[in-house]
Amino acid sequence: MGRVSGKKAIVTGGAQGLGEATAWMLAREGAKVTVTDINGEGADSVAAAINAELGAGTAFAWQHDVTDGDRWKTVVQEAHDAMGGLNILINNAGIGSLGSVEDEDYGVFQNVMKVDVDSIFLGCKYAIPLMRDHGLGSIVNISSIAGIVASGNYVSYNTAKAAVRHMSKSIALHCAKTGGQIRCNSVHPVFINTPILDGVKQMFGEEEGLAKLGRQIPLGKVGEPDDIAYAVLYLASDESKLVTGAELKVDGGISAM
Repeated sequence: MGRVSGKKAIVTGGAQGLGEATAWMLAREGAKVTVTDINGEGADSVAAAINAELGAGTAFAWQHDVTDGDRWKTVVQEAHDAMGGLNILINNAGIGSLGSVEDEDYGVFQNVMKVDVDSIFLGCKYAIPLMRDHGLGSIVNISSIAGIVASGNYVSYNTAKAAVRHMSKSIALHCAKTGGQIRCNSVHPVFINTPILDGVKQMFGEEEGLAKLGRQIPLGKVGEPDDIAYAVLYLASDESKLVTGAELKVDGGISAM
């Protein structure tokens, strides 16, 4: 039996990177998975690959702009109906931006907040009522170590990811108070070798770029997508049934400095 056998999950931003790794991890551990992404073709491709390996009906896909509340309503309902329920919501979709409070464009700041923060508010608002009817539930919101450790050059990203951390706690307390056994936690990765690092790799070359980032981490290396997917798997599973309102740091020790 898999660690999330019989569960039904939605993973946003699932066309690549952490979302893709998480969708595969949950599916291989027994869950049905709905992969959503603004890149609908990418989501379709990931779902098709999962079904090819694990069997038809394991994965589903929807094109999904996570800043659109009406689209959220449609996606959660259709995913619920396709999978026969909803137990797990992984809010992974997100973007970043480099800029200080003086340099950052206000429109960019607003867009980062919409994609990284508003999307989680919308997802939880519309998914929680459907999750209550299907046993133990888990919401996992992907924040960042940047939501705990600040930098002068990432005002939008720092602000958004810190908001994700605290919003997750508020949602956890709401769910605990209103019943239904739904938990909510946040995960805080350090640098992970996904397409988000492509700019650094292009600037310095892949080997030197990853080494440069790794030197900032006490364990001395950049993480891999499965490092985060395993953390999400634990929080999504009933193994963590007493864990809510927590933040799980997967940061190679950087927040201990």
